[in-house]
This record gives sequence, C-alpha cells and structure tokens, in this order.
Amino acid sequence: MRLDFFTLFPAWFDWFVGQRHVQNVVRDGTRIEFFNYRESTPLSAGQVDDAPYGGGAGMVLRVDVVDAALQAAYADRARPRVVVLAPTGRQFDESLAVELAAEPHLTLLCGRYEGFDERIVDHLADDAISIGRYVLSGGEPAAMVVADAVLRKLPGALGHPDGAAEESFSAALDGAPEYPHYTRPPNYRGWKVPDVLLSGDHERVREWRIERSRRRAASSR
Repeated sequence: MRLDFFTLFPAWFDWFVGQRHVQNVVRDGTRIEFFNYRESTPLSAGQVDDAPYGGGAGMVLRVDVVDAALQAAYADRARPRVVVLAPTGRQFDESLAVELAAEPHLTLLCGRYEGFDERIVDHLADDAISIGRYVLSGGEPAAMVVADAVLRKLPGALGHPDGAAEESFSAALDGAPEYPHYTRPPNYRGWKVPDVLLSGDHERVREWRIERSRRRAASSR
C-alpha cells in the first residue's frame, strides 16, 4: 500500500511514523509520503488560503492550491483514492477502515483554518470522512486516526497474524465491541478476575467472551 498525506504541517506526523505498527508495515513494503501544500502553491509568498466569499471569520483553503498539489504529486501517474478529512463527512467506522485498507494507494487531505473550499470536496476528492461530530484545529489528528485504523489492518502490522482479527467492531465479533480483558493478579483489593477465565476451559471462555461482547453491544445502543 501507498499512503499519502497532504498537509501544511508534515512535522505533526513525526511521532506517528515512529510507532511500531507503522514501522512494521513500512518495513514490509508500505510507502508513506507527505506533501506540503505550500511547496506547490501557484500563489506568491506561499499563500494557500483566502477570505471566504460572503464574509465571515477565518480563512479557507483554496481550491487552486489543493488542485496544484495533487497535480504536482500525480501528474505522471493515476490519481489514487482521495479522501478529505472534514467534520461534515461520513462517519468513520470499522467497515470503512477495512474498505480503505484494501486500497493500493490512498490519499488523505488535511484541512486548516475554516476548512476547504467546497469545490475541493465536490470535484477533487472521492470521499469526505469525519472521525466525530466535533471540530479540530486541523485535519492532521483526524488523518492520523484514519491512518492508524487502516495501517493496523495490513499484514504484519501487529506482529501476530491474528492481532486484528478479533477486536472491537470486527467481523469476528459481528461488529460488537470487544469483550473485557483481565491479567495478573487474579485478586486485587478484592476485585477478582471472573472464574471462567481461570478455568482453563477454552470453550467456556469463548462462550463467555461472546456473551460479554454482545452485552456491551446492547448497552451501547
């Protein structure tokens, strides 16, 4: 897979690319690239934004700036699936993470200021995705959330081949939250680990986990 980030602040991602599971997939062939809108802007003095038509506070990331960045990156190749990170986009979830992980080449566009000129969403992107119904200062944290969920789906990301097979919202759990986990000590301040997990009976443990997963799903509704 190749994953591209378009951003005004590539340095924000220094911590992210240093994480173990990200390094694992990069070692196994995943390519991660960063593109700064300012480096390809057609405007003078590195300008990337402008005041909104109709008035109002804040500045808007310009459509010609984003178009120039995409053209500079993909002029000699097919354009990948382009995703805008925006609070108005469709809600990001496990099924969408699995869908994006199947893409051979994915691009995430990070906004800033008051966001994107709507023509970027309408004409330059294939999707607009939101990680929640709230507003961030920029799209970089949202892009890292999406990228983290996507990259950990790739083979080798988590070390163990089944690391992501049975976790919250996965198909193995029918989309339900994951069951509770416990570890040593078995009794701490009178708070005991459920007896079934200490029984050594793998079938009972499996049934208990499924039941607890379904109970969590019901309570979350």
